[in-house]
Amino acid sequence: MISRAEKTANYVVLLAFAAFALGPILTVLRSALGPADSGGSSGFGNFAEAWKIGHFGTYLRMSVGVSVTVVLISVLLSILAGFAFGTMRFRGSGLLFYLFLLGIMMPSEAIVVPLYFDLRTLGLTDTFWAVALPQIAQSVAFGTFWMRTYFRAAGRELVEAGRLDGASTRRILWQILVPLARPAIVTMTVLVFMWTWNEFLIPLVMVTDENLRTAPLGLAFFQGQYSQGFTLLAAGAVIVATPVVILYLFLQRHFIAGMLDGAVRE
Repeated sequence: MISRAEKTANYVVLLAFAAFALGPILTVLRSALGPADSGGSSGFGNFAEAWKIGHFGTYLRMSVGVSVTVVLISVLLSILAGFAFGTMRFRGSGLLFYLFLLGIMMPSEAIVVPLYFDLRTLGLTDTFWAVALPQIAQSVAFGTFWMRTYFRAAGRELVEAGRLDGASTRRILWQILVPLARPAIVTMTVLVFMWTWNEFLIPLVMVTDENLRTAPLGLAFFQGQYSQGFTLLAAGAVIVATPVVILYLFLQRHFIAGMLDGAVRE
């Protein structure tokens, strides 16, 4: 049984970590809502001015388009690949799965230059797909590993029971396993969306057209070209971070459940 002193110590440590994590966020919010460095607008007027000067409407549309595309395609492919690796046995499955793991371990910095030349040869640089396709590949590598872990732990008995009842493989996957795997899928969705939204290097290298810049890349250019003070930069940073925060707030219960379920299965 945990003593009162241990509980108090745990709360103190948690509060210290919370203050350490929330401190910079509160500083940015306070700066974004404070008086402008130029002496102009203040409060929510800083967000309107940053939105107009920094062209964040264009950048956010690009980020939303890329993130939604990456999430939809990578989640679908990850479910299919994870189901195959987690419930089926076929020749070369082990080697093929290790190739997926290589996609997780390989950092973007190591492949972005040869990838740029490959996409340029295909005529895809400075296009929407030059930003989306590399991130789909990276996300599928992680998603396959994530879903394989779930299906391998929970899927075999259900697959066997479904087959005894005469269910097809497609029905077993989409009507039996996927509904039960909702927390794991939601967790994967949130993680992939967050990583895609925050990706900086791939858009920086792959596109030069201003209309194809993502929100983090646009924020970096906003810092270097338009804003000479910290107030508008803080407002821009809040604008860029808001979609991820909203998504997490809506899905936090399923996200936490998926993380805990994955920890228990491991």
